[in-house]
Amino acid sequence: QVQLVESGGGLVQPGGSLRLSCAASGIIFSSNVMGWYRQAPGKQRELVARLTSGGRTYYKDSVRGRFTISNAENTVYLQMNNLKPEDTAVYYCNTVPGDIYPWGQGTQVTVSS
Repeated sequence: QVQLVESGGGLVQPGGSLRLSCAASGIIFSSNVMGWYRQAPGKQRELVARLTSGGRTYYKDSVRGRFTISNAENTVYLQMNNLKPEDTAVYYCNTVPGDIYPWGQGTQVTVSS
């Protein structure tokens, strides 16, 4: 049974940093592309970063250079630096595409002064 549990969100001032974690049980990383998504109020969920089993990464233009996706064992991380108010959203991890496994509860990131 696949379970995705995100953590690490919180309230941070603009320019601050957070590290999100996603404990992914039941997913074989070597067989899947893993991604971090986010959903802001009133907007659709969007992919912000993905990581292939071979280590190739992709980032949404607005986060490239500020966010870094990585993984270790069964956990996917998203290091977020120089956060901006427009990064405020609920962040989720899942495979890419994200239509195979159930979504977790996500973790709220709020960037505000």
